[in-house]
Amino acid sequence: MENEKSKLLNDAIVLLRKLVSLQSFSGEENLRADFLMQYFSELNIKTERIGNNIIVKQANFDAAKPTFMLNSHIDTVQPSKGYTFDPFNPPISDKQIYGLGSNDAGASVVSLLQTFLYFYPETLPFNLLLVLSAEEENSGENGMRRLVKELSFDFAIIGEPTGIRAAIAERGLLVIDGEAKGKSGHAARNEGINAINIALEDIKTLQSMKFNKISSTMGEVKLTVTQINAGTQHNVVPDSCTFVVDVRPTDCYTNSEIMEKLQSVTKSKLTARSLTNKSSTTPQNHPLMECINKLGVETYVSPTTSDWMRIDCPAIKMGPGESERSHQSDEFVFIDELQQGIEGYIRFVENLAVIYTGL
Repeated sequence: MENEKSKLLNDAIVLLRKLVSLQSFSGEENLRADFLMQYFSELNIKTERIGNNIIVKQANFDAAKPTFMLNSHIDTVQPSKGYTFDPFNPPISDKQIYGLGSNDAGASVVSLLQTFLYFYPETLPFNLLLVLSAEEENSGENGMRRLVKELSFDFAIIGEPTGIRAAIAERGLLVIDGEAKGKSGHAARNEGINAINIALEDIKTLQSMKFNKISSTMGEVKLTVTQINAGTQHNVVPDSCTFVVDVRPTDCYTNSEIMEKLQSVTKSKLTARSLTNKSSTTPQNHPLMECINKLGVETYVSPTTSDWMRIDCPAIKMGPGESERSHQSDEFVFIDELQQGIEGYIRFVENLAVIYTGL
């Protein structure tokens, strides 16, 4: 078994180094999707491709069993300007793998992929479904948003850099554009109605907002005004002032409920960029939680979003690497972290299988 796991790690290292060399910005994942299709073809494993999403079913897939989705995303953000090397031709190290997307979420991709291959011929009390999705970073229409309409699965693990801790809750994201309307006039004559003053009054109201319902796992809803813009020149009273509000919802409120509450106390017009970025939480009585507790995996509430918010079934978020390295220049993941990821995923599936066998 140790030799087999050693091979899985070596294969993961080779695969990740290849993946980071292939440009895969959100919506432009063709090269990585093509490569992964060929990768599975050479293993004589049948795959399905939906857009740039890769879907692979376990050999003994049985529609009568529940299905466990192993998911991570193959797309990346654009490289930051601070890179000291070509992000698609990074230096080689025997301790780290460098390159754009190596940490977020290439390490999870290859670790979940090798875990899937480890169990591929096995018969488990549930099916394994490997889903390598596209357009996660830009919340695109052709990633998980599309897949949930075409795939069926009952519970999931979302691969993201968490240090192999288990995120059992994830705050949602609600971005709101506000616009205060006034009336233009000459500043020297005190004419008009200054939209900035209206916006500032609303911003003060928003920042002092208190949401009565407090989540047992996520705490309070968080709201931050992050941008403001107004005016055309120094002597004109602005008739419009726009601002942006970043809200991190909990499982106590829907995004629509938050919008209604905020609009009721402001004069500015508030417009949500999206209402679909919901919060997520793992049900306390689900086998996923039982498995986490059995293994003694550290748990936490994730402040960042992922494809978890696109699905409606029980899930956890867990993977190798560290979240703080995501979207940073000179991105990397330690090879030891890949080993921890593969071994951690395998151990999780094995123990989850024992729990499901006893149900």
